[in-house]
Amino acid sequence: MTYCVGLKLNNGLVFMSDTRTNAGVDNISVFRKMFTWSAPGERVITLMTAGNLATTQALISVLDERSKAPAERSPSLLEAPSMFQVARLVGDTLKEVIGSHSDAGQQADSSFNATVIAGGQIKGSGPRLFMIYPEGNFVEASHDTPFFQIGETKYGRPILVRAYDADMSFEDAVKLLLVSFDSTIKANLSVGLPFDLQVYATDSFDVLHERRIEADDEYNQLISSGWGEALRQAFYSLPGFEF
Repeated sequence: MTYCVGLKLNNGLVFMSDTRTNAGVDNISVFRKMFTWSAPGERVITLMTAGNLATTQALISVLDERSKAPAERSPSLLEAPSMFQVARLVGDTLKEVIGSHSDAGQQADSSFNATVIAGGQIKGSGPRLFMIYPEGNFVEASHDTPFFQIGETKYGRPILVRAYDADMSFEDAVKLLLVSFDSTIKANLSVGLPFDLQVYATDSFDVLHERRIEADDEYNQLISSGWGEALRQAFYSLPGFEF
């Protein structure tokens, strides 16, 4: 399983993804699920993937190859004129990859489906964030839906819904995501450290901050223990039930 979140803020975009993949409790591996293409001063495009690993790896490989040698029939990620066209290109490529896997050869036990979060900015318009589905269609983040989750979403969603604020700082956004991810890994063994983090500031056309958060990261440990203690204190501060 996977957990990835993309947040759209008034001052930019924040992405976080886990790196755990598993085919059973005795077959756990680490694979990167966040990928970035950029042309400094002109565009930054980030994708996060969830779903069948063979499908997501094939998708990223095809997109990367076409960005180095664009096909005449469609622009590459580095040539698309807008983030809408980027979402359309990723959706078409994902549909193509899934179709090529599912129509040939022996069928596997698991689906070849995958879902993608695509975000970034291309010069001439503001930052945009999209959720792209296996069928190739997509939706865009808005004022009413300012963040997207893919993978194991239910455990980390409540804190995002309660605490998200479009005006929050990047520092608070990272803290919010770490709490969301901590809630998820506490409840589901198929999501785990390390986490990949990326922060993009509006109109910078370059990645502001990028890092991998390992299991021994001091700040992540502080957030995990502090959030657990804060929840306990909040619980016991509520009035008791009366019989």
